[in-house]
Amino acid sequence: MPKDSLSITDNRTGKTYEVPIADGTIRAMDLRQIKTGADDFGLMTYDPAFMNTASCRSAITFIDGDKGILRYRGYPIEELAAHSTYLETAYLVINGELPTKAQLDEWQFQLADHYIVHENLKKFVDGFHYNAHPMGMLVSTVGALSTYYEDSKDIFNPVARQHQILRLLGKVPTLAAYAYRHSRGLPYEYPDPRLSYVGNFMAMLWKRTGAEERYAPNPVLERALDLLFILHADHEQNCSANAMRAVGSSHADPYVSVAAAAAALYGPLHGGANEEVLKMLREIGSKDAVPGYIKRVKQGEMRLMGFGHRVYKNYDPRAKIIREAAHSVFNVTGTNPLLDIALELERIALSDEYFVSRKLYPNVDFYSGLIYEAMGFPTSMFTVLFALARTAGWIAQWQEMLLDKEQKIARPRQIFTGHATRAYVPVDKRK
Repeated sequence: MPKDSLSITDNRTGKTYEVPIADGTIRAMDLRQIKTGADDFGLMTYDPAFMNTASCRSAITFIDGDKGILRYRGYPIEELAAHSTYLETAYLVINGELPTKAQLDEWQFQLADHYIVHENLKKFVDGFHYNAHPMGMLVSTVGALSTYYEDSKDIFNPVARQHQILRLLGKVPTLAAYAYRHSRGLPYEYPDPRLSYVGNFMAMLWKRTGAEERYAPNPVLERALDLLFILHADHEQNCSANAMRAVGSSHADPYVSVAAAAAALYGPLHGGANEEVLKMLREIGSKDAVPGYIKRVKQGEMRLMGFGHRVYKNYDPRAKIIREAAHSVFNVTGTNPLLDIALELERIALSDEYFVSRKLYPNVDFYSGLIYEAMGFPTSMFTVLFALARTAGWIAQWQEMLLDKEQKIARPRQIFTGHATRAYVPVDKRK
């Protein structure tokens, strides 16, 4: 009997089957052989929300939720946060290796060439209602890019694919800035390729048209935003990455695939969590009110937003990094009074057996919203910032899926719970 195998006895038939184990998994298709007879379809696995199902093999991001570990291509997130930039990290996530100095310079030069979007897209953005949500505008405009580039359909041509990667990374910040400016009733700013990737984005957001010749981003805030982008670059097979892979598996072009991933991120259970944290902190109102709120959470009356994670059963490593970065931001912007409430909430929760036993530790959303707000972003832009940063990860997941020979068009099975065959009844005879 093979050592790395699973023996399964079907008590319905008395038959025993040997199923190979590889990488801690069994193949679901190996269960199909387990049947009660010739007309039996065979066993399937039932796993709502993919709680314990691996849908792919991936070399991009590694997470050990129990130990609080996050690595991109083998590099600990703590080291990348301390030494890397978002552009360098994006290169790593997409291409598999850190770039040389020459490769990084070329990467930045190529991306800067793609910052500008077609002028017609401005008219498209202008068509949105004045109070349209920036995330809805981003989803729509990214999808619209598909109509501008015919070679985007040539997804198995490496040269054409690289063009789309550069275009997406270059143009998503511009479209995000347009969404922000439109929501503020401000004219759109052209990109400034002389600035860094993040600095250019900040300029398109906040440059005062006609009032200054060139925008100079505050270096502390520029680094903080760059850091947040690094922390959000990828996060394994989350909801939006799964959407990117599922849509991309039909061989849709990368623009509509990214639009689909962004639409998944738009949901409050995925990309909107940091906005919910701010709502909670405002509802608490003061540091003195924290114990009372904690009591209500334990009684099941309220939810503790920004704590706990589907994957992490330890302190989210990204939350530790952001917590430290928050102080440098507040030294520039002034202290956000909500920070004192957040710190007290964290202190009490981490010392309370109720939360510790349930492994409810602060996640990345607990502090990121405080930083974004301090920098001047409205809450409606939080998920847009998340999408901008995650574009690199989505692209990496999409490309890896395309080149994986085991992957086919995504189509999960179902357990049918509807009616058996029924005869049609004419409308005048129905009761």
